[in-house]
Amino acid sequence: MTACYCAKMRAATRKIGSLYDEALAPFRINVAQYSLLRKIQRLQPVSLTQLGHDADLDRSTVSRNVRVLEKAGLAATAKGELDQREAMASLTPLGERTLNDALPAWEKSQQAMEARLGAEKLKLLEEILGAL
Repeated sequence: MTACYCAKMRAATRKIGSLYDEALAPFRINVAQYSLLRKIQRLQPVSLTQLGHDADLDRSTVSRNVRVLEKAGLAATAKGELDQREAMASLTPLGERTLNDALPAWEKSQQAMEARLGAEKLKLLEEILGAL
């Protein structure tokens, strides 16, 4: 019987996510929030529609996730200048500080993955993930 590729990928994703979540816990964010904050930082001000597209998430999921960041004081939304119907997200000063403070912990997690897998396997992983 062939192993379920989906189940194996999900288990690996949970293990990797846990590594990053543990490193980011002192900053009161998880890796999904860190990633979304980075995307907002890079694109800000960014519409929730564009953010969803960039994050590969549907707009309703992005909207929910940005609301969590807003409640934590890390992000803010405002109506778009050109289209008042569109919400635009940006980081708050606390969000910027949190990202700056968390960067070394994220980098340490990256280094741990690099050490665990090695350059050859990491290159192969990137190729595999790119094919998906």
